[in-house]
Formats: sequence, structure tokens, C-alpha cells
Amino acid sequence: MENKPSSRWLPWIDIRELWAFRELAYAFALRDVKLRYRQTALGIAWVLLQPLGAAAIFAVVFGRVVDVPSDGLPYPLFVFAGLVLWTYVSNAVDAASRSLIEPAELITKVYFPRVHAPLAAVLPGLLDLGISLLLLGLVMAAYGVVPGVAIVLLPVWVGLATLVAFVMGLWLSALNVEFRDVRYALGYLLQVWLFASPVIYPSSLVDGWKAYIFAANPLVGVLDGFRWSVLGGPAPGSHGLVSLAVGVLLLLGGVVHFRRAERRFADVI
Repeated sequence: MENKPSSRWLPWIDIRELWAFRELAYAFALRDVKLRYRQTALGIAWVLLQPLGAAAIFAVVFGRVVDVPSDGLPYPLFVFAGLVLWTYVSNAVDAASRSLIEPAELITKVYFPRVHAPLAAVLPGLLDLGISLLLLGLVMAAYGVVPGVAIVLLPVWVGLATLVAFVMGLWLSALNVEFRDVRYALGYLLQVWLFASPVIYPSSLVDGWKAYIFAANPLVGVLDGFRWSVLGGPAPGSHGLVSLAVGVLLLLGGVVHFRRAERRFADVI
């Protein structure tokens, strides 16, 4: 097959082609899982240490010193739940942004749907997320917090978090091929995104018309829905629809941008 993507002005992803190459995406994801834990002393423990360490720091600084509200939930539990989801999203976005650069020889010599690279990059973190959710369950038991019936929607919020990570990965991976500055700026951008998302504070702190501007961050509705399902926090309000709409627009724009930039990948990578 020719190593050349579509030249249409408004290219879309061929779902049948994606399905035909699905095993390649699985292979990429499995390779990343193996590489992640190869020659590590603590292995899977790193998955738990990252959100636990950050939660401990935020619990002291924002829970005790600043006394940030937490929608009636114990603040350490509130912030840990947010960090569990945030850690997955941030790590997945970081991996997806590098997904086209690291296998550069494969990109230039072999044809496959390039979108499989960022897609496969966001999948391995789901294993880490599953382990973190088990730990979150133990922390909830320690605080005596029992989820309600909304827990059945947990897969929906995890799926939406995966979609947000994939959407951002689409944009950043394509930009990273043409502008290597992206890898240097990404750490700063993720820090800004962390504090612009209701990870360490509740969305209820932002009210009125400002809440809808705040919800332009597609992760706002996902985090609110995740805490609602798991911890029994407040249900997502109408601003959650704004987050969903922005996410859909970013997805559509990301697909078009990625497919148009894809024509130049082999030349500039």
C-alpha cells in the first residue's frame, strides 16, 4: 500500500481502515506497557505513588492551610479522586504527544493509519487507572464513603476521560512533528491545565456566567461526573454540556488538523 494519506481538503478518518489495522494499535499499546515497567525497581508501585504523593501535598497545603472546600467530602479523598483521573489524562496526553516522534523510522517507511499512534498511546494508562481505582476504593472504605447508584456510570466517565486525552493527543502529536517546541512547552501546559481544572478544588467555587467559561475546559464535566459517580458528590450541572460540546468541537477539529498535517509527516519528521 502506498505510504501516502488522503489529499482531500477536508479529510476524515476511514473507520473501516482503522478497524483493519486494529491489531497494530494493540501491538503499540502492549509494547508501551512492557517498556514502562522494564528494569524498574518498584514496578507497578509507581502507579500508586504518583497520585498518593501529590494528594498528600495538596491535602496539607490546600486542605489544611488554605482550607479549600470540597463539596462536603473529606478533602484528602476529594483531591485523591481528582488526581487519580488527572494522572491518567496527563500521562496519556504526554505519551500521545510523543507517539509520532519516537517511531520515526516506522512513520517514514511503512503505511498504516497514523491516528493509531496517538490512539495506542492513551490505552496503556488505562491499566494504571484501573489499579489506582482499586486504591481509591480502599481510601473510600477508610473514610466510610460508599458510592451510590451513579457508580454504574463510571465506565462512561472513564471513556470520556480517554477521549479527552486522545483529542489532545491528536492535536499535540501532529504539532510536535512540525514544531519540536511542543515537547518543551508541554510540561508547563499540563501544569496550567491542572490548575484550570477542578482537581484540587470543586467546580462550585466558580458560579454564575463564569462557570460556563470555566466549563470550556473539556475536563471539567468529566471530573465532576467522575466524582459524582464514585464519591457521591454533586451531579454535573448544565455547564457539563458546555464541556461536552467543546470536547466534540476539539475532536472534529483535531481529526481534520491531524489528517491534513499527516500529508507532511514523512517529509518533516
